[in-house]
Amino acid sequence: MGLIGRICLFAPLVGVLTASPVQIPLQDPGSQDASVLQHLEKKRTLQGRFLHITDFHPDQFYEVYSSTADDYACHGGEGPAGIYGAETSDCDSPISLINKTMDWIGKALRDKVDFVIWTGDSARHDNDEDIPRTEKQVVGLNQLMVDKMFETFGKHNGDEGDENPNNDYVIPIVPNLGNNDILPHNIFRKGPDKWTRTYGKIWKSFIPEEQKHQFEQGGWFYVEVIPNKLAVFSLNTLYFFTSNAAADGCAIHSEPGYRQMEWLRIQLQFMRDRGMKAMLTGHVPPVHEPSKTGWDETCWQKYTLWLRQYRDVIDFKQIEKETKHGRMPAHETESTDDDLHAAVSANYFIDLRDGWSRLPHPPKSMRWVAKLEQGLAELYESEHPYLHLKDILVDILESKKKKKKKQKRKEKERKYLKEMGGEFAERFAASFVSASVVPNLYPTLRVFEYNITGLDEHSSYHGIVPPRVDEDSDLDAERSKRNKKNKFTVPKPPSKSAPPGPAYSPQTLSLVRFTQYLANLTRINNDFESLSSGSDTRNDELTTAKWKPGKHDGKPLPDKDYQPDPKKFKYEVHYDTKHDDVYRLKDLTMPNIVDLARRIGSFEGKAAVEAEEDPQGCQVESAGDIVEVEKKKKHKKKHKKKKKKHQHRKVDEAWYTFVRRAYVETLDPDELEEEFGR
Repeated sequence: MGLIGRICLFAPLVGVLTASPVQIPLQDPGSQDASVLQHLEKKRTLQGRFLHITDFHPDQFYEVYSSTADDYACHGGEGPAGIYGAETSDCDSPISLINKTMDWIGKALRDKVDFVIWTGDSARHDNDEDIPRTEKQVVGLNQLMVDKMFETFGKHNGDEGDENPNNDYVIPIVPNLGNNDILPHNIFRKGPDKWTRTYGKIWKSFIPEEQKHQFEQGGWFYVEVIPNKLAVFSLNTLYFFTSNAAADGCAIHSEPGYRQMEWLRIQLQFMRDRGMKAMLTGHVPPVHEPSKTGWDETCWQKYTLWLRQYRDVIDFKQIEKETKHGRMPAHETESTDDDLHAAVSANYFIDLRDGWSRLPHPPKSMRWVAKLEQGLAELYESEHPYLHLKDILVDILESKKKKKKKQKRKEKERKYLKEMGGEFAERFAASFVSASVVPNLYPTLRVFEYNITGLDEHSSYHGIVPPRVDEDSDLDAERSKRNKKNKFTVPKPPSKSAPPGPAYSPQTLSLVRFTQYLANLTRINNDFESLSSGSDTRNDELTTAKWKPGKHDGKPLPDKDYQPDPKKFKYEVHYDTKHDDVYRLKDLTMPNIVDLARRIGSFEGKAAVEAEEDPQGCQVESAGDIVEVEKKKKHKKKHKKKKKKHQHRKVDEAWYTFVRRAYVETLDPDELEEEFGR
């Protein structure tokens, strides 16, 4: 896909309010081998982590020191393409980057994660007219990535050729179809077809045996990554994609998008009946902003309705009235792009910011209570500490105030809670969209931590088979009922007595945080550091001030006899959501995410982004350190004007930090100010 919009780790789950357990440290040794999917032969201690990785885009035609210009695409000419990739260019990944990335994952993460979510685009782009992609190349590159996954996570016990392909890996791997994993790109027709059959064979070790027939119908499936507890759904979002001319949304019963949504509805109900939770994953994110729409409107409306109704099972924005009542007129959704590069445009992020600026703000009577609760959280273990503590303290402090003023405060609080969907913000849902391995920015991956309270070990697979849906007979029965409104079954909401799910309150399977890692190719490739001199010389810190997107041609070219002299390849911590001084997310439940979105949306635009040397600005630390805002003491004898500027900068700090990280530190402060300071 494009720069950042390439995955969607739709985050939805749920269950009982408990404290988050201490996670097993990443530097500790890992556990013993276990088999993949539900077919587990040995017990394996859960680590409380999973890896999300996306958009490898391996390119076997990549040439070191080739041109990054569009007419070469790192396939020829002379230019700054480094040994491990040409960061910030439109070139794809050299095989050396793929090898080093998987080697690093094998050493740093193999024994420290419970499963892998791999969200597609495992073939190169069709960006070179002289070397057009072929079906053989697309399939071969995807097979290459499967082989790399096996090298990293395979059991290697010699039984790969037995009758059970689902026991070849130490942990579950959940792959996903990307828009560049097919030919022509973006166009995915109704299955079964050659692509669903091909990937059914390539991914035979990843797709549960009982779901292979279903996968061939449309390329969707799920895996019980923790048997009887947690399922990860791999959705074929290409059927929702506005750029897929072979699909027509999710309203017409004969469309594959409709069939997939019906399958998802039935399976989520099955999860609810079994007391299980689910994560939804996909390649094309459900972008829904004025500047960019990634999904057909009928698919987006139905998807958000499913999220709302199954919020006790998974982790929504406005849903049209007709959709709520099970009627959906066909929509004409304009395709804005055949790729998702626009997802990282300034307009897209500003649209996000504008939307977040309109999020409900808690009244003053609730803000100070929230701060007090945060400081005293460990002292209060009530199931609903917010309500108990607020009522007690507010009643005490306002007991002498007029009854009319108290009633006005209560009305404001009721209005706010209604707009939020209650104290757990159940009117909202989150999609985690990650950057990619392909170095259009810096190569990036994420490790999520989740609450494993009560999940001491994997349970054995007991052969529970999900119900098969005879879609053809269902459709035949529904055709007679079809009218212009395209009726469909609306899922039942959670029981009124059901507690909020793990996406909304901290409990078992709630997401605790994610840590983002990046590979600083400017430093690792070491071409311009060793060849440059004077003011252009770099140090060993993760700096981006001299490396701008699309400006590779200005770099000096190596001599003909120059040999690459790269530094040690590694991924380093970019930031983590919990310990970061700007994000400060206690966990990734919706109340905290909405609060961060509100802070990002509270942009005043009066502060200039400070350069790296500014002690109050946003700074990226050296390898291994978390990105954080330096907090240094200021002398009290500073004039008021300068102090006021600092205050404005703190107000806008969340916004600038958000966009810096969205571009994985590849924009310098001047570019950030020019693009996003409006």
